[in-house]
Amino acid sequence: MWANYDFIQTVKQASCILLLSLVIGYGQSEDAAFAARYEAPVVDQAFFGDDVMLAEERKSYATNLATYVANMVSSKGASKEVLVSARQILALALHLERRNKQAMVVNFQLRQGVMPKVKVGDYNPRTFSRLLMARAKLLLKREEGSMKEKLLGRYFIDVAAHIDPRNEDAVFECENQRIDFGNLDWGILTAPSSEPGGKLENQNPEN
Repeated sequence: MWANYDFIQTVKQASCILLLSLVIGYGQSEDAAFAARYEAPVVDQAFFGDDVMLAEERKSYATNLATYVANMVSSKGASKEVLVSARQILALALHLERRNKQAMVVNFQLRQGVMPKVKVGDYNPRTFSRLLMARAKLLLKREEGSMKEKLLGRYFIDVAAHIDPRNEDAVFECENQRIDFGNLDWGILTAPSSEPGGKLENQNPEN
């Protein structure tokens, strides 16, 4: 009887050690996948509201932007450059819809050092790039368009070009706006509104 008891105790101890090693190994593999620390954007409140785009459309763009980020990090790895792009695009998503579920989940996972799962979006990257580009043209087309509309148009063009570098229209417009206005200031979206660069009202729409 005692022999059986000792055997059971040994099996329990071995199981605990195996479980602990799996947990530690999982945590180490998650950490190892991140080459740099993810700096989450600070979004106090959304810049882009109904005066720029209707809520349902903003939700759709925010969800698909967050889905693209999750798949980008999962496929390309969490390098410093990828995480910077993830921060910028998630900031744009959260400024379109502050409580967007997909954007909030992916942002939280990256902040915790957890690799997001591959997600199925409404569009493949090539189609989504073309959609962003078409919407950007509408935002920039109106001469009487607001500062927010022009800024959102510029952000959409920049993201469209980086999502699909083979989208020649997006790349051409992205390079044109870089030549005309300089590099796009993502600090407007990623920094707290109380910090320099984080106040939309202080931004020139042509800078």
